[in-house]
Amino acid sequence: MSKETPCVAVCMIDPKTRLCFGCGRTLPEIARWHAMESAERLAVMALLPVRMNQAGLARIAPERT
Repeated sequence: MSKETPCVAVCMIDPKTRLCFGCGRTLPEIARWHAMESAERLAVMALLPVRMNQAGLARIAPERT
């Protein structure tokens, strides 16, 4: 994955928080990710660890084969 994406290819949305279990983004963020400017993507990425922590979600790591 690119350095400018938090995607870990674990795409499941938590129904309670509406955040992706893999990366912590919302569906609207995921949908427009490639249309965002680099600075906006990096700003969202900076928020994700706190967002996941506040939501009580543990990030799901991608499976290694």
